[in-house]
Amino acid sequence: MLPLLLVISFGAFALIRLAPGGPFDRERQVPPEVERQLNAKYHLDQPLWRQYLLYLGGLVRGDLGPSMRYRNHTVNDIIAAGLPVSLTLGALAFAFALGAGIPLGFYTAIRKGRCTDQFGSLLAIMALCVPTFVAGPLLVMIFGVKLRWFPVALWDSPWHTVLPVLTLGIYFAGRVARLMREGMLNTLNAGFITTARAKGLSEGAVFWRHGFRLGVLPVVSYSGPLLADLLTGSFVVENLFQIPGIGVFLVNSSLNRDYTMVVGLVLLYAALLLVLNLIVDLLYAVLDPRVRYE
Repeated sequence: MLPLLLVISFGAFALIRLAPGGPFDRERQVPPEVERQLNAKYHLDQPLWRQYLLYLGGLVRGDLGPSMRYRNHTVNDIIAAGLPVSLTLGALAFAFALGAGIPLGFYTAIRKGRCTDQFGSLLAIMALCVPTFVAGPLLVMIFGVKLRWFPVALWDSPWHTVLPVLTLGIYFAGRVARLMREGMLNTLNAGFITTARAKGLSEGAVFWRHGFRLGVLPVVSYSGPLLADLLTGSFVVENLFQIPGIGVFLVNSSLNRDYTMVVGLVLLYAALLLVLNLIVDLLYAVLDPRVRYE
């Protein structure tokens, strides 16, 4: 994981600097002397390899560097302020996606070919077909403006979390439902399921004790990248509901060429993704007795 994070950090560090423009291009016209001082302050007047070594020196100490756009703030400060909000939003959306998607996929699989299967599959497909930037305004118009059940902006109370969580989680609930259904159908056609039924086990025992543990494996595989994606925030949802998370910073910093902010957020996302994928690999050994790691 550490060598991979090192490669990712260098890739992000180099690519953002190869993009056209610079962090001070949108500033008002400044004298050349002031521009030279700004470049010297952030070491932009030095070769790329030396800039990267200086960045690594701070990274070893846990310092992600100063933001080039948000003056008097470091990347650590901005992440510390926005990450808890994005983590809360992502964790709630993740719980909703699994809580709605797994039962729906499981039920449609065991009722394959019946009306309930067709209706449940239709719900999952509809959830997949409606993008976040469409679902969000629709939920706001219906439950926020028309019915006035939930507030439509900010992040002040548990009621403020309902619409953002639904907006972010509906699409992923549809994906989880589809994965769960396919995993269960493949498992229920396996030979050991036929053997379990031949031994006289009830359908409930076959589904839950033998089918579910293997049928949920595709969902487990998808959960690692899904959770990392949700925990690092969503630009669309955070911007739509004016949520002070870090998703907005990632997009805005890329547009503004805030080099240190982009690299810091990329490293955060990469670290989360690698750790969660490792947890998924370990869960495989727990859920699937056929998997053994030496």
